[in-house]
Amino acid sequence: MLLFPNAKINLGLSITGKRPDGYHNLLTVFYPISLADMLEFVEDPKVPKGQINITLTGISVDGDPMNNLCVKAYRLLNDDFGLPGISVHLHKIIPIGAGLGGGSSDAAFMLKGLNSHFNLSVAQEKLEEYAARLGSDCAFFIRNQPLFALERGNVFRDIKLTLDDYFIMLIHPGIHISTSEAYSQITPAIPERSPDLIVQLPVKEWREELKNDFENNILLKHPEISRIKERLYASGALYACMSGSGSSVFGIFSKMPSVPEDLGGYFHWKGKLKAEVEGNP
Repeated sequence: MLLFPNAKINLGLSITGKRPDGYHNLLTVFYPISLADMLEFVEDPKVPKGQINITLTGISVDGDPMNNLCVKAYRLLNDDFGLPGISVHLHKIIPIGAGLGGGSSDAAFMLKGLNSHFNLSVAQEKLEEYAARLGSDCAFFIRNQPLFALERGNVFRDIKLTLDDYFIMLIHPGIHISTSEAYSQITPAIPERSPDLIVQLPVKEWREELKNDFENNILLKHPEISRIKERLYASGALYACMSGSGSSVFGIFSKMPSVPEDLGGYFHWKGKLKAEVEGNP
């Protein structure tokens, strides 16, 4: 089975409180974009039942491949269903540690793909439970549609939001933002207006209203990220923001943008925004 796990962006992100389990509660709107990895798996008679073999290409992924989230997703379902042995190939295109949810998407698509291929009949709600065990934003990619997220980012409410008339340009400067750095100096607070309400306004009004709490600290520590955001606005973006905890920055445009020459050396991607992306199993 060939799958195309796509990335996401955050439209607003408010950190509202520290949880007893060490995580933070948040409010954000997840929106899928078409930038995607390539993931393929096949039943392999050379691989013993309940075992998985994985190869990785594309963007380099640090660490033991057997600790990849795709492997962990397979093991979760294998524990409950006893799956045949499979071989997996993951070609990474989505930048890693960029606030785009690439690894979480890979895992969620593995869960959905295995469920479909082996006719496991696992309901969506149960798939989301499996996904939430793998990562806070992993469960979003089970539905893979615009959603308002609460708590750790794994509790969802439906939202009516379509940006089909708009385009996106994404820039990733390759700056690593650690989780501890992202949360340092964050003072949790309930926003005056929740992101799910702000995104109902015209996109051109988002600039003053729709904020990412991580930006306050990170843009000061990393001026290049701030410069990228301003360059997107100078290039005609109606709205620009860092996605998640960064360091990717995206701009939303009314027409297909051109990549500024001074940003062309960074990873960049642009395309049409769609409420539904292709490639779901």
